[in-house]
Amino acid sequence: MTAYLVRFLVATFAMPTLLFSQSQLDQRLRAAVDRKDVPGVVVIAGDRSGTIYQGAFGLAEAGAGRAMTADAIFRIASMTKAITATAAMQLIEARKLSLDDPAAKYLPELAHPLVFESFDAATGDYKLRPAATAITVRQLFTHTSGLGYTNWSAILNKFKPRAGETYAAGPLLFDPGTQWTYGTGTDMLGKIVESISGQSLEAYFREHIFAPLGMNDTAFNVPAEKQARIVNLHQRTADGTLVEQPRKPPTVATHFNGGGGLYSTVGDYLRFLQMILNQGELHGARILSRESVALMSQNQISAVSVRALKTAQPERSSDFAFVDDGQDKWGLGFMITARHVAGKRAAGSLSWGGIDNTYYWCDPTTGVAGVIMMQLLPFADTKALGVYDTFERGVYQLIEK
Repeated sequence: MTAYLVRFLVATFAMPTLLFSQSQLDQRLRAAVDRKDVPGVVVIAGDRSGTIYQGAFGLAEAGAGRAMTADAIFRIASMTKAITATAAMQLIEARKLSLDDPAAKYLPELAHPLVFESFDAATGDYKLRPAATAITVRQLFTHTSGLGYTNWSAILNKFKPRAGETYAAGPLLFDPGTQWTYGTGTDMLGKIVESISGQSLEAYFREHIFAPLGMNDTAFNVPAEKQARIVNLHQRTADGTLVEQPRKPPTVATHFNGGGGLYSTVGDYLRFLQMILNQGELHGARILSRESVALMSQNQISAVSVRALKTAQPERSSDFAFVDDGQDKWGLGFMITARHVAGKRAAGSLSWGGIDNTYYWCDPTTGVAGVIMMQLLPFADTKALGVYDTFERGVYQLIEK
């Protein structure tokens, strides 16, 4: 062996392994803010017992020059849904609720649902028929009840009931259990939690979920002394720029929605996800049984699949580009990732988000969960999703061995 080859081999095997660092992820996220992709972002990732990475970048209130902080408070909107599902699962464990019960057993307004048989977008004329089957509690969990949202349904966006007609829920977009569409099923589930427990969602969540998990900054109503930490909302305009919306005191909620309305921080929401990673328990607080978490994490929609919906209100939401159209599934409160993408979460991971571009994922296979919070519309904004992708890929690079 020549002296040159010996020197080459020694030098090669003596080279340190180049690992992705937290500072590199900091740089990538800060660069997104510097490019004005988003005005500000707060992120956190953890494993079953602690924090892997956290960071805060950009501005929480651009007009005032207020910087983002790790404890910034965000409107988490539909990230409320997983918490409502958790509350409902607690009632199932207590044998006060059953997944395959007719939902009308608990909410009479869901009895005798009607389904759109036809709808004329030009005139608004419509024809309704009785649903083929009753709506079940399980279908409220899984967005297969037929209930939709105006944001993602061209029919509901234009639908106006005829004079004298009222609909406490619906009309439905399809017969219960036959399709998936994102909708107000979890709103109804929240009403069921209130009806059975005799408590408001605010009181129930605080007593049975937030206090045991130490989620001290999560609430429907932000206390006055914490309101300075609320992040301002921005709207992306047609030319791609972001316009900060006027800052207003939060409206005091007296009625509570299982489908949205909570405020929270990334740290609080990570604690909730760590409870899921730990099969229902965190630091001695048992929130759900192992069996309940397993059930929530399993496909509950059989051969039906989650669809990448088209927006009906572009100023409020972009298309659901983050969904693996026709592949992803839904459990009891979570979307379930069907296919692993290299460098990101494993198949079987749980996730969802909120309309103001807050998102989370929970990967039981790898034992990692992440939360990213921004405050801008429209939902599923391309640049916001790009920041989310940067964060998630960076987290998995950090934990690579």
